[in-house]
Amino acid sequence: MMVGLVGGLVGTIVMDLFGGALFVMMGGPASLSFTIIGDAAATFAAMLGLTVAGGTPLGALLHYLIGLVFGALFGAGASRVVVFRLDSLKKAIGLGTLYVELMSLPLLSVAAWVLQMTAGETAQWFGISFVMHLVYGLVLGLVAYYGLRATPAARLA
Repeated sequence: MMVGLVGGLVGTIVMDLFGGALFVMMGGPASLSFTIIGDAAATFAAMLGLTVAGGTPLGALLHYLIGLVFGALFGAGASRVVVFRLDSLKKAIGLGTLYVELMSLPLLSVAAWVLQMTAGETAQWFGISFVMHLVYGLVLGLVAYYGLRATPAARLA
């Protein structure tokens, strides 16, 4: 699980650096994804009758918490479930990428729904998120592969 936490943190940092550069090249602020996440969370909370300040700070906090949780779950699964054992680098990267792409779909869908994105905005949101999550999955898979290889307990589990 610790390897997964580290993989989730490193993956989130690398993904955010990549995404921030991508957003700046597209003419937007580097923090755009944080703003969308924070605003979506605040809007969802309002639907439940809760008042929460949205925006970049909330979005960054949630993004990193989600990155850590996704990483921990991936690490736990890869070290405990035989079929998910990271026997090769190719399998680790493939599983890491597939895992994050699938796990992120409900969260991306909720954001598009609560923020009432247009079809074009939704396509852009999913497209950019897909590319950013490819980066996260790649890094998560790499860190988990090399981290679990170095952990004797993971090989015995």
